[in-house]
Amino acid sequence: MNLNLPKVSIITPSFNQGQFIEATIQSVLNQTYPNIEYIVVDGGSTDQTMSVVNYYKSQIDIVIHEKDKGQSDAINKGFKLATGELVGWLNSDDVLYPDCVAEIVKLYQEKPDGSIYYIPLQNGINATGKVHNLATRKIPDKKYLLNEDFSIIQPSSFYTRKHVIEVGFLDAKIHYCMDLDLWLRLLNLAPIYYSAVGVPLSGFRNWELSKTTTGADKFLKEIKKTLLKHGASIYSRNIRRIQIELFKVKIKRFLRYNHAGKSVLS
Repeated sequence: MNLNLPKVSIITPSFNQGQFIEATIQSVLNQTYPNIEYIVVDGGSTDQTMSVVNYYKSQIDIVIHEKDKGQSDAINKGFKLATGELVGWLNSDDVLYPDCVAEIVKLYQEKPDGSIYYIPLQNGINATGKVHNLATRKIPDKKYLLNEDFSIIQPSSFYTRKHVIEVGFLDAKIHYCMDLDLWLRLLNLAPIYYSAVGVPLSGFRNWELSKTTTGADKFLKEIKKTLLKHGASIYSRNIRRIQIELFKVKIKRFLRYNHAGKSVLS
């Protein structure tokens, strides 16, 4: 290993994701970049998660298995143990493609003054791993993120650890858009950069039991609250988009439970 290469720390928070976590772990272990510190923080899973984690334990730098206060708390535990110049997290149902970290480090070495580095393309994958869509998000600065497009390519996003420490880690009270809140705080300190690579280097799993699917209305309301807290205009494209999506959620719920339509739309 070339010790002159900056170390990159990846944290995987997990709770009862036994059906997906092996693919997640393998995607980290199969990175072409050699200097990676891998930390798995499990919140007390009762399914097969820990059997999978223990199988790979010799290849994982740190494993924590204890109750936590949720995803943000678990990630913060990993952040506080991490020793890499760059840190990021990979949820236990998502995957990185082999060259992801290498591309991030290349970008970091070209532009070392930033706080956020990410790959702007991402595959959406379903429960079986089949690709069902391609997302592209190019965020140039805080103003754009705040008012124009709040969508984030999270799995392939990495942060300078010194800046994560400076902003005080994730807000553990935020359960859905902790990444958005972190980005907005980091962008008060230093720029954001995205790679020019023309292919997706991560897969975000969107399936029927994922947190953002089952809690769509809570997810959208938390995003709105976070954006307004950081200064978004109530007339911004972001806020208008959220209002439309919240209305769609209510309509879908009404159609599903039309016998209770009055209370659903209230």
